[in-house]
Amino acid sequence: MRTDGVLTGPGAPFAVVRGEDGSPRYADGPRTLVEFVEPVWAFGDRVFLIGESASYTYREFFAAACALARRFAEVYGLRPGDRAGIAMRNHPEWQIAFWGAQLAGLIAVPLNAWWTEAELTYALDDCAPAVLLVDGERLSAVDGWRRGSGARAVVFDGEQDGRDGWGTGVEWYEDFEAPDPYGAPPAVEIRPEDDATIVYTSGTTGRPKGAVATQLAMAGAATHPRYHAAAAALARGTLPGMGPAPVTLMTYPFFHVAAFTALCSAMAVGGTLVLLRKWDAERALALIAEHGVTHYAGVPATALGLLAAAERHGSPLTTLTHLATGGAPAPGDLVARLTARHGRRIEPRNGYGLTETGGGVLANFGDECRQEPACVGRPAPAVETRIAGPDGRELPEGEVGELWLRGQSLVRGYWRDERATAEAFRDGWFRTGDLAVARDGGRITVVDRITDMVIRGGENVYCAEVESALHEHPEVEDAAVFGVPDPVLGEQVVAVVRLRAGAAAEVSGEALRRYAGLRLAAFKVPARVALGEVPRSPTGKALKRELREAFLAEHGVDGLRSGG
Repeated sequence: MRTDGVLTGPGAPFAVVRGEDGSPRYADGPRTLVEFVEPVWAFGDRVFLIGESASYTYREFFAAACALARRFAEVYGLRPGDRAGIAMRNHPEWQIAFWGAQLAGLIAVPLNAWWTEAELTYALDDCAPAVLLVDGERLSAVDGWRRGSGARAVVFDGEQDGRDGWGTGVEWYEDFEAPDPYGAPPAVEIRPEDDATIVYTSGTTGRPKGAVATQLAMAGAATHPRYHAAAAALARGTLPGMGPAPVTLMTYPFFHVAAFTALCSAMAVGGTLVLLRKWDAERALALIAEHGVTHYAGVPATALGLLAAAERHGSPLTTLTHLATGGAPAPGDLVARLTARHGRRIEPRNGYGLTETGGGVLANFGDECRQEPACVGRPAPAVETRIAGPDGRELPEGEVGELWLRGQSLVRGYWRDERATAEAFRDGWFRTGDLAVARDGGRITVVDRITDMVIRGGENVYCAEVESALHEHPEVEDAAVFGVPDPVLGEQVVAVVRLRAGAAAEVSGEALRRYAGLRLAAFKVPARVALGEVPRSPTGKALKRELREAFLAEHGVDGLRSGG
């Protein structure tokens, strides 16, 4: 359903204008993250964050963020442009740390909570934060860097490693004075062009890069989910903003941009976020029932785990009305399973976004998602898409090319890396590295990562298509497809598949090859299907480099031809 006139026409809530560089941006709405967050104080005593050991209303959250921001400015002497590194699990205080940094004009640097000490040190060396905001589990991993740099540290949930032996410069958040419920943020100037965040790329193919977004860009990223929520409401035949505020089970790690999209969608309407410290399907079921969760937000792997747990326990997921996935391509059977069990009661949604876009910029929802679940939908109004050929020229609808994006929420480049910035951006357009096709007036379907495409004997094999075919098998729980060198064909297709618990014994790798052969052209069928685990990053991406290296270590380059 097209909603351009109602939502994006002149004077409409999501109307756009052109910036000096020609890219679209919202005509109205917030121009900084401070402008976005300040109005949430009006939600008062509505519950905002529900964690395992603490909960916060909107009033409590905003007062705590303001108090922390004043501490940054008045006690620590930090100034706009200083960096604040955040490394912790999904505690409610993560959001206090992030928004406290924003209210003080600092550049928030969310760090992957699953990184090793060496990985954290690499990012810390790169961005050099003046203050570290960490939980007790990560304090020891960053303390060596902190001591060498002289940075301060504030520890949240700090009982993990105790309090002794950390030296000066380390403080415990729970020791701070109770926030003044009427306290204001510090009086600092925060401009749309100022840097707001540095978010590191996942680094699945190399060293992570720090993607730098301005305040204006992040304000745009906060506005996109509001637009998509309004468009989805109109598509259902309801008025945007009507009905109760959502209660969202947040399973994305907060350091991931997909979490920012889900967060802002809830914050904008006074919704509640129920937090999981780490993914556990059984615990997720219990939280949904306990808190009347209406919206689920997570990567496809956890969504599939939730549906499987609900089937095992006979849970009808009575309160759930929306199931949204992102962070990784959704397998084709996810929406089919959801619809088969729950009909139209639970609305499916997927979409597309990257670290470099500040979160979701395209969305596919409702009946259009049920009819074409592989599609990632249309862009938000302040985002433009182009399907580009190798020469950068726009391809016609129906042809596969690289997806390029431009618009308000795009990052300005990579932190202190002019070469990487120049390689990724061309004339204001960001080159995503994803192969995609546009149809039906601009609906985008992502075919594969350029680096994931396997060229077998001169034929292009899109790994995502092969993975989708394997997922159609009722006993397949997860699948990852990748290419390995072949001395004759150049590359050969290999798959690793994890079966569902209790899968029939006759479901072998060879049986899955035959199954795929009924759905795919012969050149796309994996030469080998191995049964095993599919390692994934915390954001849901299959770690194909690890799988490829493990395969080659075991079988060698000639393994497929020698039968090894």
